[in-house]
Amino acid sequence: MKQKTLINLLLASSMLFAFSSTVQAGDAAAGKEKNSMCVGCHGIDGYRTAFPTAYNVPKIGGQHAEYLIKSLEGYRSGTRNHPSMTALAKTLSEQDIKDLAAFYAGN
Repeated sequence: MKQKTLINLLLASSMLFAFSSTVQAGDAAAGKEKNSMCVGCHGIDGYRTAFPTAYNVPKIGGQHAEYLIKSLEGYRSGTRNHPSMTALAKTLSEQDIKDLAAFYAGN
């Protein structure tokens, strides 16, 4: 009886892990389709903006997906602050964020 319970527990755990990995994954192809709002600033080497102050805009291609997700979530929640990024991030769904992160992590 104990062995059967342990096997069922392991099986359930592995199925939960597989499901959560699938749910967590972003789709890079979908992110490519959604990146028109991002590429205008983040896709140009050496790009500088003057709003709200002059600074170099970071090129985000090749950045870790987890970092990009946390950054966008931070802008959306208000824990990170930049007027343009905050406004943009508030329009993104959780899946949009994951898809964009997957796309940029692969570039």
